[in-house]
Amino acid sequence: MDSANASSSGPAEAVPPAAGLSDRDGQILAFERHWWKYAGAKEQAIRDQFQMSATRYYQVLNALIDRPEALAHDPLLVKRLRRLRAARQRARSARRLGIEV
Repeated sequence: MDSANASSSGPAEAVPPAAGLSDRDGQILAFERHWWKYAGAKEQAIRDQFQMSATRYYQVLNALIDRPEALAHDPLLVKRLRRLRAARQRARSARRLGIEV
């Protein structure tokens, strides 16, 4: 086994959170990076891992990805999550206005 494979064995061994991020914030970013590896629905994995509802989790996540500390911790992930959020917001606005997207 080479060192690249040894260092990427799973989300539990993710990069420690940057200064300014709590352990939970770091765990949330690690979960978003690897959520598809969990068996079953994402909502159930959220409930099992963080003991919070999916609604609360997404509230926390949305606040987290707006923080500069999160961007410094994992720029690719945070930018991707921001892009997805913006696309969903545009789609909702277009539906309200009756515009085809």
